[in-house]
Parts: sequence; C-alpha cells; structure tokens
Amino acid sequence: MRQVGIYIHFPFCLKKCHYCDFPSYQGMERWMEPYLEALCREILEWKGVVGGCVVKSIYLGGGTPTLFSGQQISRVLEACFKNFNVQKDAEVTIEANPGTVDLDKLLTLRAAGVNRLSIGLQAWQDKHLRFLGRIHSSDDFVQSMMYAKEARFENINVDVMFGLPYQTLEDWLETLEKVCALGIQHISMYSLKVEPGTSLYRWYEEGRFSLPTQEEDRLMYYRGREYVSRFGFEQYEISNFAIPGKECVHNLIYWYNEEYIGCGSGAHSYFNNERFSNTSDVEEYIWAVMNGTQKINYREKIGEDDERFETIMLGLRLVKGINKQRFKARFGKDIEFYYDETIKKLVNQGLLIDEGGSIRLTQKGLDVQNVVLLEFMHL
Repeated sequence: MRQVGIYIHFPFCLKKCHYCDFPSYQGMERWMEPYLEALCREILEWKGVVGGCVVKSIYLGGGTPTLFSGQQISRVLEACFKNFNVQKDAEVTIEANPGTVDLDKLLTLRAAGVNRLSIGLQAWQDKHLRFLGRIHSSDDFVQSMMYAKEARFENINVDVMFGLPYQTLEDWLETLEKVCALGIQHISMYSLKVEPGTSLYRWYEEGRFSLPTQEEDRLMYYRGREYVSRFGFEQYEISNFAIPGKECVHNLIYWYNEEYIGCGSGAHSYFNNERFSNTSDVEEYIWAVMNGTQKINYREKIGEDDERFETIMLGLRLVKGINKQRFKARFGKDIEFYYDETIKKLVNQGLLIDEGGSIRLTQKGLDVQNVVLLEFMHL
C-alpha cells in the first residue's frame, strides 16, 4: 500500500534564535489556540486525499511544538489518528526545546502516541547557547533528559552544532561527551550556516565575529564522527548518526525522495509528483483554512527528469547511497541507462563507489557533494 509521512509545523517560539531562518515567530502567543483549530481543520481536509495511504511517520516540528501544552498537542495527534490510516508502529516524533517540557507534559505526549523526542541542545557550553540566542542552559537540557527517561522515552535524538564562532575543538568534543553519556539513541550534528535575514548574518556582515576556517570546520566534523562511533553510533546520512535500528524514519522519507504531506503555516509537501507549500504568514494561514480559501502559496509540478535528479541528490546524502534495484523499480530502467558515463567518471576521480548493487559517495565525495551533483545535473 502507498506510504506517506506527515509533517506538522508549529511556528511559535518564546524567542527567535539568532541563526534561525525557519518560518517561526516570537510574541504571537495570542494566535496559538486559533492556529490549533486551523491545523486540525487542515488535517481533516487531507482525509479524502491520503485516506488510501498508510502513514508511517508523523513529525511535529517548529518553531517550538512543546510551547503548546500536552493536551493541545494531543488534540492535533488525535486528529491525525482519527483521519489518517496511521501504521500501528508508526514513528511519531516531536521536537522539544529544553525548558519547555516537564514530566507531566512528556507523560501526556507519551500517552497521546509520541514515541520519539528530538531535543535541540546545539551546544553544551552556556556561552555558546547565549551567543546563538537559545533560551536554555545545559542544566535545563539535563533536566529535560531526566524527565524524558522518567517518561520512558526510548528513542531520543539530540541536535548539536559545530563550527560556531569561538567554539574550540575541545568545546565540541565536550558537547558530544556530555550528550553521549546520557544514553541517547540518535545524534544530528550540523555545521552552523549563517543564513541571510538572520541576526547572525547581520552581525557577521558588521564584522562582529569570525567563523572557523573550512579546515577547522572539517576537523570538528571528522573528530565528532569518530568520537560518537565509540558509543555505538553508526553514521547513516551526512549529518545523522544512530544506534542501529534507531534511524529516523521520517527523515529517511526525505532522503529517499518519498511522499509526505505538510500541515501548518509554511509547511511543505511532496505528493502526486508535485511540491507545494502553505503560506508562512500565521494569520493568513488561519484565515484561509477557516474560510476555505487558498492557503498554498507555491506549487510546482515535478517532471521525471527532475524527480530522477532529486532522487540522486537526496540519496547520495545517505552513507549507503542509492540502491540500484530500488532506483529501477521507481524509474523503469537501470541507473546506468541514464548515468553510466557520469558514474564511471566519478568512480575514476575517487568521488563515487560502484558496489554493483548500489552507488555511494566516498569520504572525498561526501566533502564535495555539490561538485558531484553538478555532474549528474549536466545530463
């Protein structure tokens, strides 16, 4: 049966982080309850469209979903379970910021069906947290982890960042040491990106700080990857590491270029060979849903050439790369039919490995992924 993932966006934050360019907003608490009503109505609207599909993952992201009460989040999940054919063992993830959860809330979420937490730590040292604009301390993070363990969450991811201004290699390894010591199952480690439109970007343009060199950034990545492997974490995607069996089902939907539905303001979808997204304006979204008018502000039909390239682009992020049999089942022809010369060229350059049943990037290829993708794009 056709499978999909569901992404649900919660765009509210107590404070906008200095590096964040996601569609999330602070100071809009008065819209939280009307937003929930609109969200549940949009979920109902999708019932007739995805009713014949099996939902294998639900991901509640933001923003800060845990800014809402456990009861409020439960209403949204209840709408999902009522209107969608949710797989019995579906992965149900919620992003949680330290300082916005307590034991009662986590117990309520557990009872509502949440079985995976993704906690945004970013850095262990409070000086880095302050620079990033985070609202929590490392002590808050530890307390949140204690609540999560007491609520019997057995699938916990922690987000961490490297390549921060003034962050030393010792700082980075201490962050990983503290996180791994808490017995988590998944780590997402990201290099800081200074995105236009953020406070961090403005400060950088003003010369208020400098970033690590590319060599320093890569050293942190390599040392971090090696460090977490000592605790049993296996890399399965460029930025993601898991205890075997705890890979993120929802993120794999993206990397396999599979279908997903996005609900909420600013949420993106990929369904029936179309990519589309809702307006990111919270008030506009609420008004459109409650009045039955157009909430989608972007729509693009994906042709087979684009679908094939996107499948390559996303699949090569995975350590295992692209399964040739899976590719042929999707597109009707062997991958070599489209990319034989490109594959041979990249293999000869030491950027790609052709293992017969799959193709995957070498370590050198992972470091210059954009160069590799340009070769596939030129066809």
